[in-house]
Amino acid sequence: MNILVYGVGGIGGYFGGKLALTDHHVTFLARGKHFEAIHENGLLVKSWQGDFTVRPNMVTDDVASIEVLDLVLLGVKNWQVPEAIEHLRPRLLAHTIILPLQNGVDNTQRITKLLTSGHVLAGCCNLISYIEAPGIIRHAHFIPSITFGEVDDKLTQQVLDVKELFEEAGIANNIAFDIEKELWKKFLFICPISGVGALTRLQIDTICAAPYLFKMVRNAAYEILELAQTMGIALSQRDVERTLETLKSQEHMNTTSMQRDIIHGRPSELEHLTGYVVHQARKRGIFAPTNRLIYECLLPSELKIRESLN
Repeated sequence: MNILVYGVGGIGGYFGGKLALTDHHVTFLARGKHFEAIHENGLLVKSWQGDFTVRPNMVTDDVASIEVLDLVLLGVKNWQVPEAIEHLRPRLLAHTIILPLQNGVDNTQRITKLLTSGHVLAGCCNLISYIEAPGIIRHAHFIPSITFGEVDDKLTQQVLDVKELFEEAGIANNIAFDIEKELWKKFLFICPISGVGALTRLQIDTICAAPYLFKMVRNAAYEILELAQTMGIALSQRDVERTLETLKSQEHMNTTSMQRDIIHGRPSELEHLTGYVVHQARKRGIFAPTNRLIYECLLPSELKIRESLN
């Protein structure tokens, strides 16, 4: 396969690094100092499971230099997706598989609307990792895995091909037969704690130990449950309680990616996490006061950051 890892951040860096250990042709697309460091020294992944260094077949900051692709692992943030697809469009053929791994529940639909060619799967991952320094990815927690599948849950040859690739790379993976539910289960985990974490600037274990703050997380999660059920997603109260118990048990979790972006003054995935809940709830006449509070408190700084980039 000719594979492109578009965005070599925490997610793309770790899983792209694993793919680069195979005999497939792997290209990394990175930017700035991160690109320069990888080009010069390769990519170092520091993992609690064992460090490794890879040199992909190609590393570039120019999409136009990339050949026709079989698979694109899309590792950029949600707000960067439209620009990424615009850059990728000339390189895509009908057989090209695109696997988005961003947080959120509507990535596949958004990408499909932007494409004239290529085949989009749906996916999410279980991983806490981030860029520690240019050319260095820190894998901090969780056994990395990818859950993916077709939007209609059919077992297609494209899905089987991707599974075979992940097995070859030693990436734990699951083919989902209700991919929408899997996406919403991940959303249920990441959205409430990202919002409360960004609002308070506190580490996750501190939030979980504070009764009032953890109640905010719980309330936000149950609002998401109501929204999901209204949209026909098979989430249940049991899924919420399991998610909350998982959060409370993660002693070594510190912060989420949205929280880190907001704290460090970078554009974040606010609109595609808490904002998505608020907007979809409003459309459906659902009362979501906790998510609305979080969103409205964070929105002014998010808008200010984005204005400063224009």
